[in-house]
Amino acid sequence: MLIDTIFITQLQVDTIIGIHAWEQQAPRPLLLDLELGTDIRPAAASDHIRDAVDYKAVADAIIALSQKRQFKLLETLAEATAQLLFERFQIQTLRLTIGKPGAVSEAKTVGVRIERRREDYAVCGSRS
Repeated sequence: MLIDTIFITQLQVDTIIGIHAWEQQAPRPLLLDLELGTDIRPAAASDHIRDAVDYKAVADAIIALSQKRQFKLLETLAEATAQLLFERFQIQTLRLTIGKPGAVSEAKTVGVRIERRREDYAVCGSRS
């Protein structure tokens, strides 16, 4: 299967995140890089957004998630973001990096990077 990549870099999301009490007091910026694997040929052929992964809708969904919920760990935010994107968008793969600037004073940023595939979230049949 052919996989093309739609990317978003340095998406700034202001959210409350952290394990320390002082981190829970005010939003801080996070920087997200996303690589969304999909087949862009249908969109290229039709030239209609309905056939594409709308990167503005992706960004809006991530921002809404980060404002609706509070997370303590970047790992939890990353996994919740991945689940949301696979539920709402026709993507086959995701590479997501979340940076937390200023978390370690000696580093420009620290963070997590995950890679997921649609099949990682396949729903198994329920048992009666």
